[in-house]
Amino acid sequence: MPNGEFAARKLVRQRKHQRLLKKWLKRKMFKLKDKYDPMGTVPRAKALVLQKFAVGQKQPHSGQIKCVRVQLIKNGKTVGAFVPGDGSVGFIDEHDEVTIEGMGGSQRGQMGCIPGMKYKVVEVNGVNLKMIRTGKKEKPKR
Repeated sequence: MPNGEFAARKLVRQRKHQRLLKKWLKRKMFKLKDKYDPMGTVPRAKALVLQKFAVGQKQPHSGQIKCVRVQLIKNGKTVGAFVPGDGSVGFIDEHDEVTIEGMGGSQRGQMGCIPGMKYKVVEVNGVNLKMIRTGKKEKPKR
């Protein structure tokens, strides 16, 4: 620990360096979420479906997980989104407008055994996907 009459500069530089080692503070100071996260700072975003596909699960699970490739309306970036629920992908067609949200992995990462999928589909054409699946609501035609 430096001490003395001219030690303040070194103390300030050390403190700044130690603070930048904290990941959340660095992300906040340099606005990294705005720059690199496709959704930006919002929890949900609207997107258009480009294609439907299936991905294999990671070890030790096996099976095909149904996903969609979507293009965000706000900035045109393309991301993959997981479609939750058994048979839900049948209610989604290409060029539908869907609402996606983060899946809740740590530091906006993937969840569990689903490789590379950070987002999930919540609504299709403005109607909740769970309501469509249970038959309480009908998907509007566009």
